[in-house]
Amino acid sequence: MSSRTFILLGVTYYILALIIIVIVLHIISKKTKGTYQTKINDLEREKNLIISANILTELNKVESLINNDTLRKKFDDWSSRFKDIKEKDIPKISDELIELEELYSSKKYKELKEKLAKVEYEIYFVKTKSNYLLNEIREITLSNDRNRNSVTKLKAKYREIVSKYNNSKEEYESISSGIDLQFERIDKLFSAFEIAMDNNNYSEVNKIVKGLEDLLGNLELVIEEAPSIVMMGTKLIPTKINDIENISKKMEEEGFNLDYLNIPYNIEESNKKITDILERLKVLNIEDSTFDLKTIMDYFDSIYVAFDKEKEAQKSFEEYMTTIIARAARYSKINNDLRKKSAEYKYSYDLTDDDFKILSIINQEIQSVKKDYERIINSYRSRTFSYTKLDKEMDILNTKLIKIKEKLDAALKSLGSLKEDEARARDQLVEIKEILRKSQIKISTYKLPVVPKKYYVELAEATESIKEMVKELNKQPISIKTLNIRVDTARDLVLKLYSTSNELVKTAYMAEMAVVYGNRFRIINESINDSLSISENYFFKGEFKKSLENSINAINKVEPDFYKTLMNIMEESK
Repeated sequence: MSSRTFILLGVTYYILALIIIVIVLHIISKKTKGTYQTKINDLEREKNLIISANILTELNKVESLINNDTLRKKFDDWSSRFKDIKEKDIPKISDELIELEELYSSKKYKELKEKLAKVEYEIYFVKTKSNYLLNEIREITLSNDRNRNSVTKLKAKYREIVSKYNNSKEEYESISSGIDLQFERIDKLFSAFEIAMDNNNYSEVNKIVKGLEDLLGNLELVIEEAPSIVMMGTKLIPTKINDIENISKKMEEEGFNLDYLNIPYNIEESNKKITDILERLKVLNIEDSTFDLKTIMDYFDSIYVAFDKEKEAQKSFEEYMTTIIARAARYSKINNDLRKKSAEYKYSYDLTDDDFKILSIINQEIQSVKKDYERIINSYRSRTFSYTKLDKEMDILNTKLIKIKEKLDAALKSLGSLKEDEARARDQLVEIKEILRKSQIKISTYKLPVVPKKYYVELAEATESIKEMVKELNKQPISIKTLNIRVDTARDLVLKLYSTSNELVKTAYMAEMAVVYGNRFRIINESINDSLSISENYFFKGEFKKSLENSINAINKVEPDFYKTLMNIMEESK
């Protein structure tokens, strides 16, 4: 391809790139123009919506209702504000929208963008003023229907209250004068409402409606809660107080200390609170009354629970009175017996004073329990504390005694095991000597040509270990730890000797039987004859295992699996 062609292609690509860039810029410009135009149109529409027919309509309604100076002043103020919006704010926004159109036409987009934000804010501000004005006007124009509806509902509510009151008048006897007075006030407010509505005095109407809502709301609560307040304040709680006073008096005569419950003071305070609640109820003030009375009820219910706990604690305490001191005495006796035997244990066994220190600790703890027990009993006799507290103190002593018993059991087990270990060692000495005797008898029952050296070595070791065991048993004091080691060593060595004795005798017997059985093959096989001679030589030297192995290998040449045959011969000979 020639250089001219390359140049033409380059120029072509360059022109195409320029065309694409121009097209893209055109599209972007067109889109931007469309966006700004849309925005301007939207602002124009929002401006036109600011001055709606609603404000003018509502102002005309107010004008027809004017019959006093207050309403006249409000109407004049609203008309003035409406005029300012219509003749000042709107024309100003219209001028600014014209400026926006001019900037758009001259393509001054940067200035246009800044101006758009400013105009948008101004439209929002004026629109807010307009809406606020409309809402103020509607407070008057709509108040007639709204207040009529509200009062209609309040009257229905009032009739329900009156009906409920009349149907159960005896329940409100103590506050009937207050309720009747409240009815009169409500009737007057309903009449005042009608007068204010006739005079179009809407500011006064709102106050009257609010007053009716508050009065009826409070009266409804009074009608709803007064019977229960009266019932709790005049019957339920006084009955509980009287019952609790009787129960507490009887319990105190029986020896119960109830000072911690502070019953007289709490009854006095409760009566003061009830009196205050009932006095406030007369003027129909029931704020927190139900809550306070229920709190008082709950308190006196808790007193009944406290009485039950006291009675249960009394039973538990009386049980502790007999069991704790008896257990403490029993543990003390056991501990003292052990302490008396400490010298004997020290003489018989390798023990030190540290090994008996736990007995002194146990004694101190038992004495502490006894001392605390006496203190608690003295408090019981003087009625210083409640049974609940006394029982709790006794429970602590009971826990201490449980821990003392655990320590005492451990001490008994530890010291008691010393004698058990000694007795067990003496019994095992007899068993070990018997095993040694059987081992010796086993060797002597079969006349071995030679007793291997291994047997005598193990016999010497076993005999020596028995001597050491006897020596330890004859010591004063005995070290149980050392004695247990001597017993274990002697038992292991004697069992080892016994096993060796059995194995020697069995192997020797099998070796002898193998040679005797093989003698039948000596004449027919020279090799077997030589091997059996070697076996006999091993046998008389005391090498029974080698003798047996050599005989089996020789006889296997003419009689395979001879070992099985030999085992059968051994079984038959038993």
